[in-house]
Amino acid sequence: MKDLRLRLSQSVGMWVALLLFSALYILYSSLHPKGWTVDVLVQNSNESFALILVSMAQTVPVLTGGIDLSVGAMMTLTNCVASNVVSGSAIQIVEGLLLTLMVGALAGFINGCIVVYGRIQPIIVTLATGAVYLGIALFLRPTPGGKIDDDLTWVTTNAMSEMDTTYGWFPNGAPGWFAHGIGRLPVPMLLLLAIILIVWLPFKNTVTGRGCYAVGSSEGAAYMSGLNVGRSKLAAYTLGGLFAGLGGLYLSIQTGSGNADIPQAGGYTLQSIAAVVIGGTSLFGGTGGAFGSLVGAMVLRAISFCFRVFDADSPMGFLANPLLQPIFEGIILLLAVSIGAARVFRVKNRLSLFT
Repeated sequence: MKDLRLRLSQSVGMWVALLLFSALYILYSSLHPKGWTVDVLVQNSNESFALILVSMAQTVPVLTGGIDLSVGAMMTLTNCVASNVVSGSAIQIVEGLLLTLMVGALAGFINGCIVVYGRIQPIIVTLATGAVYLGIALFLRPTPGGKIDDDLTWVTTNAMSEMDTTYGWFPNGAPGWFAHGIGRLPVPMLLLLAIILIVWLPFKNTVTGRGCYAVGSSEGAAYMSGLNVGRSKLAAYTLGGLFAGLGGLYLSIQTGSGNADIPQAGGYTLQSIAAVVIGGTSLFGGTGGAFGSLVGAMVLRAISFCFRVFDADSPMGFLANPLLQPIFEGIILLLAVSIGAARVFRVKNRLSLFT
């Protein structure tokens, strides 16, 4: 019971973010002319998936007490790599997918090596490597373009029900559990579930994964306890690179091409930090997790979704003004981040965050 209370108290930020997202998305769906339909859910999932993955990429280094300012650049780099290699025959597509993810993981591993063995502050390291990764992305894709396999793009950006319609999974008609259940789910949601189950949860429950939390709580205590601090940090930055690579890969699949967009890379990096904080992960390290950042990313997307559905002639019509929306987004984001970080200001001793 005490352990349960401890876990719940450490997850307050995530639950607050989940309630905030629920309120925002219910408002959006209620005002949208096609709200609560599969088409809208698919569109929202496609728009949110890359940010969710980049936020998860930011989470793992933050858990160790660091930060990664290159997640947007790694996403952009893998986006450009994918636009060059994810096409052709089935074997070539699989090879391209693996190569893209290896590039993301390698970029994260390089970050970790410099942080661990170079003993340089992560904020400085990742700021520098991010510029390098963007330079490579520009070299690979000086102008937007490239080609992603059309079938892969179609399959991964639609609802499961579309698969049945196209490939005839159920010749005699889809059963109720599929038609009214899993068939209504967008493929990105199922991919996200697979990533959490196959990558995040197994990593979190390994010695190295638990070591990331221990290092973030107190690096000195973790070292004195016999934990391999360097290995945990290397694993954190490498896994962050893999998540960023998944985000860049999906961005390529969604758009069908690649683009070395520097402002976009910077925007994703800043939003990933905001999503981490909103989701309840402490920037001091040691508490939180990828699921909280997932919810934080959805809060950010839900805010932008809501601005689309306000009627210009309604009492709230001023929110529909595109010139004023950045102001309102900033205010809401500031409030959300403040709520997510409120726990830090309530304690007199930082150690109480971990007890």
